[in-house]
Amino acid sequence: MKSWLSALILLGLSLWTVQALEVKIDDTDENRQKCAGMYSRSAWGGPVDPFILTIFPNKTIEGDDDPIVSVVIFEWKDQNLIGVYPNPDALQKELICNEENVRGGLCNDTDIGEWILSSNATEKSENLILTQAIHLKSTKPIEYPIKKTGYFCIAAYGFNTEDFMGVVEFREAYGELPATQIPKLPFYGGITILYAVVVVFWGFLYYQHRYDILPVQNYITAILVFLVVEMLMTWGFYDYLNRNGSNVGAKVLLVVVAILNAFRNSFSFFLLLIVCMGYGVVKPSLGKTMVYVRWLAIAHFVFGLVYAITSLLISPDTAGPFVLLIVLPLAGTLTAFYVWTLNSLNFTLKDLRERKQTVKEAMYKKLWWCILLSILVIFGFFFFNSFSFASASDPDYVPFHWKSRWFVLDGWLNLVYFADVAWVAYVWRPTANNRRFAMSDEIAQDEDGGFEFADVGAPDDSDDDEEANVGMKANQCSTPATNATGVASQPSQSRAPKVESPTDSFDGETIFAVGEDDKFSDDEEEGGEGSNLVGKRK
Repeated sequence: MKSWLSALILLGLSLWTVQALEVKIDDTDENRQKCAGMYSRSAWGGPVDPFILTIFPNKTIEGDDDPIVSVVIFEWKDQNLIGVYPNPDALQKELICNEENVRGGLCNDTDIGEWILSSNATEKSENLILTQAIHLKSTKPIEYPIKKTGYFCIAAYGFNTEDFMGVVEFREAYGELPATQIPKLPFYGGITILYAVVVVFWGFLYYQHRYDILPVQNYITAILVFLVVEMLMTWGFYDYLNRNGSNVGAKVLLVVVAILNAFRNSFSFFLLLIVCMGYGVVKPSLGKTMVYVRWLAIAHFVFGLVYAITSLLISPDTAGPFVLLIVLPLAGTLTAFYVWTLNSLNFTLKDLRERKQTVKEAMYKKLWWCILLSILVIFGFFFFNSFSFASASDPDYVPFHWKSRWFVLDGWLNLVYFADVAWVAYVWRPTANNRRFAMSDEIAQDEDGGFEFADVGAPDDSDDDEEANVGMKANQCSTPATNATGVASQPSQSRAPKVESPTDSFDGETIFAVGEDDKFSDDEEEGGEGSNLVGKRK
């Protein structure tokens, strides 16, 4: 009873500290061997030398029974040096030293209860291979030092008993994080700095043009600030976990980070979709379509929350094909967002092209290429991950991929997202006269330079008259609207002093720059860009 109590105490302590670093080992198939990646002290630094500590609780045994557990600790690449063939024709190795193997000359009688090693194991092995026979009546902790980075395993076999249990701690030099998770610490720290740099540049432009900001730019500002906070919280979670282990505080931070991550993804796709629909620039309202977009965003938030918690809880070296059950629903809503967004963007581009809004069309074309490239990258990694998981049953898969699996499961998605956000922030950056640009229509021209007032705005007659009046104001013409087409059909050289071609004037300019004086810019020295859309009044 005392032995079971001490074992439960040890197991409870392991679960309370760091579940990924301390594991149970016993005679069951799933717990007979445990492996984990380990970094040397020189790889990541740290105050202590890394080690593997194995503890078997003492058992109170009545009579002369002496239960023995055979333990071996080794690096994965040295597994072929464990066990020997009893004869050249044998198909199976002898692994444990017993009396029969002693008589066969495979081991010495002093090694009974230990694992059998090949005769040249010491010379050929890259790391120490440690084997011991543990007497459960009087056990001592086994400490295995880690000198080189590698994938280390511990195996236990009940030599003359099947009733045993121990606790194995894989202790890293830098702290409590598993070796498969430690790259996330500098990764999230670095991406937080990148987002902060974007916010600094965006904030400067926002302040510079603070009196002429569009509502969509306010949304982008909120997203950028939120991303800095969210990435900082994610980095703080891993730093706290590395310093203190998986205690109550870490679990609270885990929930907060998961909620922030899911909200970030859902709101970002929601905002991207309504922007591609032309909301606020091409259309004043989306009607009932907005309701469907919101429901899709809510579904994506729920699936994203499940995925975020799973990715933070499950260590990459323990992730198997079942992870696809978590990824597939999220991939479904993600695909729906991408398809819907791309179709909406194509429709908006078609509408702007038909209305000859060349400047706005160029802006949305940049966004179209950004989304298309993201889709190609996501599908490329999806197929790569599918092939990768297909080979997960290979015994050598995890030992040779444990260092990079965190990036396959989590890192690349964050990089794709950052690239998209940075590009959208660049295209939609605040410039002079944002509001006038967004709420105005460019004066349409045909290929010969003549104005096509009938193509501006909606196709009804009242809108045509209104746009024709705007065109007459731009040309300072007092003739009736019925003569507007006659004026537009005059030779281009007679109209050149009165109206400047908007297509030519916008070449090479920023998308929102329309030409109002700015305190921090040199627009007034360049003559202004406002005349490109609407002619100046004299």
